[in-house]
Order: sequence, then structure tokens, then C-alpha cells
Amino acid sequence: MSTAAQVLDATSARPPLGARDASFRLQPLRAFRAVRRLIADKEDTAQVFEVMRALSGRAIPNGYARLLKTPQGGAIAYRREEFADWLSDAAWLAQFQPGTVGAAYRDFIAPRGLTAEGLAEESRKVADADMDAAHPLLWYARRLRDVHDVWHVLTGYGTDALGEVCVVAFSYAQTRSLGFALIALAGAQEFRRLKDGQPYGKAVREAWRAGRKAAWLPEVDYPALFAMPLDEARRSLGIQPPDTYQAIPQDLREHYQRAA
Repeated sequence: MSTAAQVLDATSARPPLGARDASFRLQPLRAFRAVRRLIADKEDTAQVFEVMRALSGRAIPNGYARLLKTPQGGAIAYRREEFADWLSDAAWLAQFQPGTVGAAYRDFIAPRGLTAEGLAEESRKVADADMDAAHPLLWYARRLRDVHDVWHVLTGYGTDALGEVCVVAFSYAQTRSLGFALIALAGAQEFRRLKDGQPYGKAVREAWRAGRKAAWLPEVDYPALFAMPLDEARRSLGIQPPDTYQAIPQDLREHYQRAA
């Protein structure tokens, strides 16, 4: 194929998510349907990405623009490394000493069978998301996707139902993505129906407030952060302990899932 033909072929291809005006159009009905499926099965991670796709709005372009405005964020955007590649490197993860963020992440994902590639595969189930497209906004979307389990580690929230609701409430405060807000509100409502006296709503609100008070995590240099002691990393980022969440008995954090 000639160079000219290659150029014409490239320009005629469907533009990626971030380049299409329609990509920022809110699709509430699509989001609500996906949230209902997620509540029915919290392990159906693909529904999270379905919600995020439907309600991304301007959160991705606004977040990327903010990243470019900070010295560290601008350098990270310039390098445009795929963080999932780091997280998928077993040798890289193995180097971190006990007590560090990297070791805590390693210990978090191993017993749960979680992997960065597994999360990426779930995101690809959303047919019109173009998650692997070579576009700066899609790179930023992938960055937010790939740090999800790292944010679990940094915030102290587990992968039980309440922990997931709390970490998305924290994520909403960090990203302003309405998808996170809808998932957090829907999850909190499910717990509220239990009426067992546990402060589920308080735990979710505490997570949201923690996200507002913390440093802006999308601009963090995560490979460097992984070498830091976990407690030091939390202090430096201003991440407050999830006291209310931790005060709720662990078996009750999954309760609404069993009652559904």
C-alpha cells in the first residue's frame, strides 16, 4: 500500500471514543440498566465500565486537561506509559519490600486472583468504548482504569460489596465522573434497605469526603510510589483511614449481596 493510501485509510477509520463529539453525550438509561445488572451481580465488572461509558461526560477530557497543567502530570502525559504493563510485570512487582505500596498491592491482588490484564479485558467488553485506541484521552481513561486496585490499597477499602461502593465514592470525588457517583449512590441505597443499624451510608459519605481531601491521585507517579512505605504514602497523599467502614463487621459488608 502506498503512503498516500495509508494516510487516506487512516483518516477514514472510525475515530476513537475521545475524538468523537458523541462520546461525551450522557446516556442515563443505558447507565441505569447496567447498574441494575451490577447490583444483581457485583462480580460483573464489565457493568462498571458500561456505566462509566454511559456517564463519562466531560470527566475524561477535563481530567486530562488538569493533568497537563501540573508539572508532574504533564511529564507523565508526555511519556504516556501504560501503567498496566508495569502491573503485569511479575518481576517488577516482586522487587518491593514488605510494608511498601508495591508489596501491599501484590498481597492485595494475589489471593483475590486479580490482574491488571483481567481488568483491562473487562473494559474491552464495552463494544463502543475503544479502550485500546491510540488517543491521549483513551490513554488517560486507561490510566484511571488501571489504578483502581491501587486505590483500593491506598484507601484501605476491600473488595467486598461495601468496599467497592466506598472506593467508587472516593473515585467520584477524585474524578467527577458521574458513573462513579451513580454506582456509589445505588450501592448505598441497597445497604440502606437492610435497616440493621450499621452506618453504611456514613461509610460511603466518609469515602467521598476522603476523596475530596486527598491529593489528586491521577497525577501520582505510581512506579515511584510503589517503593514507598504504605503508611508514608497515605500520609503524603492525605488519605484518611476508613474508620467507619472498618467498624462495620466484615461479614455485613457483603450483606446486601446475599439478601438480593
